[in-house]
Amino acid sequence: MFSGWLLSALAVAYLGCLFAIAFYGDRHSVYPNRRRLRPYIYGLALGVYCTSWTFYGAVGTAVRDGWGYLTIYLGPSLVFLFALPFLERLVETGRANRVTSIADFIASRFGKSRALAALVTIIAFTAAIPYLALQYKAVSASVSALTTAAAGPAPWFRDVALGVALLMALFAVLFGARRVDASEHHEGLMLAIAFESLLKLFAFVAVGVFAVLKMRGHPFVLPARMSTAASLFNGNALVSTLLAAGAIFCLPRQFQVGVVECADTRDLRYARWLLPAYLGLFSVFAVPVVALITYTGLSLHGASDSLILATPMSFGAPGLAILVYLGGLSAATAMVVVASIALSTMISNDIVAPILWGGRLQAGANIVRRLLWVRRTVIVGLALLAFAYYRSTSGSISLAAIGMLSFAAVVQFAPGIIAALYWANATRAGVFWGMLAGFVAWGYLLFLPNLVAGGLLASQHFAPPQDLGWLWPRALSDFSSPGAVAPGALVALNSGFSVAQALAIDTTNTRMAVASHRSVSLPSL
Repeated sequence: MFSGWLLSALAVAYLGCLFAIAFYGDRHSVYPNRRRLRPYIYGLALGVYCTSWTFYGAVGTAVRDGWGYLTIYLGPSLVFLFALPFLERLVETGRANRVTSIADFIASRFGKSRALAALVTIIAFTAAIPYLALQYKAVSASVSALTTAAAGPAPWFRDVALGVALLMALFAVLFGARRVDASEHHEGLMLAIAFESLLKLFAFVAVGVFAVLKMRGHPFVLPARMSTAASLFNGNALVSTLLAAGAIFCLPRQFQVGVVECADTRDLRYARWLLPAYLGLFSVFAVPVVALITYTGLSLHGASDSLILATPMSFGAPGLAILVYLGGLSAATAMVVVASIALSTMISNDIVAPILWGGRLQAGANIVRRLLWVRRTVIVGLALLAFAYYRSTSGSISLAAIGMLSFAAVVQFAPGIIAALYWANATRAGVFWGMLAGFVAWGYLLFLPNLVAGGLLASQHFAPPQDLGWLWPRALSDFSSPGAVAPGALVALNSGFSVAQALAIDTTNTRMAVASHRSVSLPSL
């Protein structure tokens, strides 16, 4: 076991190392000016997709739910391997329009609609709070697993997650909110995120190799749920794969790295193989870790999301445990920093600026300094709000379930993005009302039950109407697995798409009727 002060000092030292890497990247413009390194930095930076959920939660999900843990790796890999033309068109369109965020992209393709941009921002903000809280929860759980502290939650002001959250916010402010033109590249940030991707991969592979060495001469035993492929080939796994596939381009942080920060569309050809290989290593090396945990019975004595930390500790490998701790910290830091930068840009550009300075913006008033301070305030506010959410909810909800909840929210952007690129008959009203319908369905079927499961809402005071009880998935009551999210996510996505399609068809029919009414019939000759 380690002291809390040692782990805190390591966290501060690691974040200081990130500051140095980002500062070096800004001063020397390693990205995007180094053409040979640029595609690899870009591909590794896309690894920001791997958060503490995929780092800590993958092993726990495999132990608990079997092969279903593969879906979060399978979805993005399929997109990059088989949908490269779509990704290239997405990046080319974004660069041509100098978009600054996913909200800016969708709105710009439908008449620069402020209402549509605001709706995308609100959805992204709502989805991000639980996801940010997930990172703080993972950091706090990792510290608890490695320390000798007494059982029970520490006071909020002594929670190590608060200090980490504020340091992450400081990093995001210094390297993501220094220029008002959010379409410019964040050279230092991209280099730091690429470094973090390497570190968390190295830590995860190290645990996997350690497990392989420890299993030599012993039977390779997997959990009962992994004895057959039924846990992967079922409806819940299919929906989870679909959500993960959509999240790779719908998550604000992924759009920030994949589209806004992309310096050359040709880099996607390298990322097409680099990202699936990167995710593949995570998915492969999780198996020996799960086998070792099953063989030793560790899964019976600890929280599933902390098993990857408990494994080296139980075999007397403190150095490896520290490496795993830093890998998990890097996974959380990358997500929090990039997501905070993306959300601060969206909130300042699409909500705050139009409300406070709409007329002055049109008049060309110089509000650069104020806009930057708005972004910095938003970044700190997001950190504090997510920390408050983390402290207010119970620890019974798994990391995977929280992550899939956020995926289900942001995937509501997918119909709008696809319509913006390929659907000529799509209308602004159709995309807006379709997205709003999907968001409302998500909130009712997934987010509110999450608040009940987390203890923020009293279950006896919140229940669906009796006539709509059949729409309320029973599995959502405990949120113990990502599969509980699948039914509500599918309903929400179908709701949004159906409304958008209905409005588009109605608008098309109206135009055809008007054109027919205005036409003049000529006599036959």
